[in-house]
Amino acid sequence: MSNPYNTDLDRNPANYQPLTPISFLERAADVYPEHTAIIHGSIRRSYLEFYKRSLRLASALSKQGIIRGDTVSVILPNTPAMLESHYGVPMSGAVLHSINTRLDPETIAYQLDHSNSKALIVDREFLETAKSSLKIAKVSPILIDYNDSEHKISDSLPNATEYESFLLEGDESFDWIMPEDEWDAISLNYTSGTTGNPKGVVSHHRGAYLLAQGNAMIASINKHSVYLWTLPMFHCNGWCFPWTMSAIIGTHVCLRQVRAAPIWESLYKNKVTHLCGAPIVMSTILSASESEKKLLENTVEFFTAAAPPPESVLTSMKAAGFNITHLYGLSETYGPAVVNEWHQDWNQLNENDQASLKARQGVRYLPLESLDVMNPETMQPVPRDGKTIGEVMFRGNVVMKGYLKNKSATEESFRDGWFHSGDLGVIHKDGYIQLKDRSKDIIISGGENISSIEVEEVLYKHPAVEAAAVVAMPDEKWGETPCAFVQIKEHSEASEDELSQWCRENMASFKIPRKFIFDNIPKTSTGKVQKFILRELAKKSGPNKTA
Repeated sequence: MSNPYNTDLDRNPANYQPLTPISFLERAADVYPEHTAIIHGSIRRSYLEFYKRSLRLASALSKQGIIRGDTVSVILPNTPAMLESHYGVPMSGAVLHSINTRLDPETIAYQLDHSNSKALIVDREFLETAKSSLKIAKVSPILIDYNDSEHKISDSLPNATEYESFLLEGDESFDWIMPEDEWDAISLNYTSGTTGNPKGVVSHHRGAYLLAQGNAMIASINKHSVYLWTLPMFHCNGWCFPWTMSAIIGTHVCLRQVRAAPIWESLYKNKVTHLCGAPIVMSTILSASESEKKLLENTVEFFTAAAPPPESVLTSMKAAGFNITHLYGLSETYGPAVVNEWHQDWNQLNENDQASLKARQGVRYLPLESLDVMNPETMQPVPRDGKTIGEVMFRGNVVMKGYLKNKSATEESFRDGWFHSGDLGVIHKDGYIQLKDRSKDIIISGGENISSIEVEEVLYKHPAVEAAAVVAMPDEKWGETPCAFVQIKEHSEASEDELSQWCRENMASFKIPRKFIFDNIPKTSTGKVQKFILRELAKKSGPNKTA
């Protein structure tokens, strides 16, 4: 017998539309057209203005031949143009590719070529990097340069159209392009490239829609909340918060540079309610001079990822007027997919017990269907004893489509029907997970992923280096930084300054080891570097006191 609930009850345009976070902006402009959507220095833009400018961007891109499935790349800080790109690019049917502004030209060129970028929007602050990248890249994208009114630069990108002029070419009545299916790609973000070239993480409209809403509910973001952009939007599309804020008709407060004075000024002046960032942002806030700090009128919700901050930092942040929530996720999960849900009765515990609970990453996000710690060989969950180490695995609608043009990596990451994070952890009896070790070749410094293999490869190219091994070293400011163990060839010499300069010439500055230790590198009988020994040695050297 057929199911009566599936008989003559088919999908049609009246009862089924693909989910997309782009609809959040359209609704906000309809319902609250005059509400302030964006604050950027002296700029105040309403939701209606925000929507119309995004439509103009979509229309102008379409007039330039951008079609469904094309890639539009951006090298932009946290500015109105970056927010408009999060809507205008997918409104044109294209996929948004946000490039880390700190990357070197070679890496950017690789991403442009691999994504077959058809258009590139560049903030003028990064003109030289863009020029160098374009000289290397094989693609020839349409060029648009953005001259931020709060950071004007006279130089321009050759053969580029200035952003505001480009918008004037578009039509604010443009009939924006809905995804044909919510499974369609909305964004492309590249990993740090732990082995070989970075992998392109493809996210879909459905996942972005669900995580954007999940953020609002998990973070208890009320209607008309004010969000300060201390988190780079090129990190997992700002953890989907560019779309979250339109859903709750909130206000974006843009911030080009994460510095103490403008953060405190904005917190006070704009009555900020929420912000996100790596622990480095907390250090920046707390390091402000007494003259820069302000007495906040409301408790500010701060969402942090990466390694849990020290208890002293948490205590200081609480005293300064912030409530800290610990999150965990990856580019492959649209950003945060795990949250340390705090129970009220935990407030009655002593400080040591609270610190132990705060060190845990937590439980699954609302839009995530399954989270577990499993034995990657047997694919069985590990005991919930807080001791047995396994691999953290995810399953659900906020897991990526896969890696662009990399079938083998996609299949491997989705082996046995779970997304394999590569992160190692334990699970406690209450279901809260806690990371114990990361993917072996990743160092997370100030929220940036650094491949130890990449740094090692650069060091190996130095003529005096016989062997090199790079591990994470605790750092008071950045959480952790690369520490390089170097073995020098016989009859050769190389100083710390020389190797540091060598690295500076061959990679992005944030990847350069903050410490070089010259010694024989311990190996197994089969020649494998014993990195667990090096990690302990790096820890024993004490936290690096970064200035």
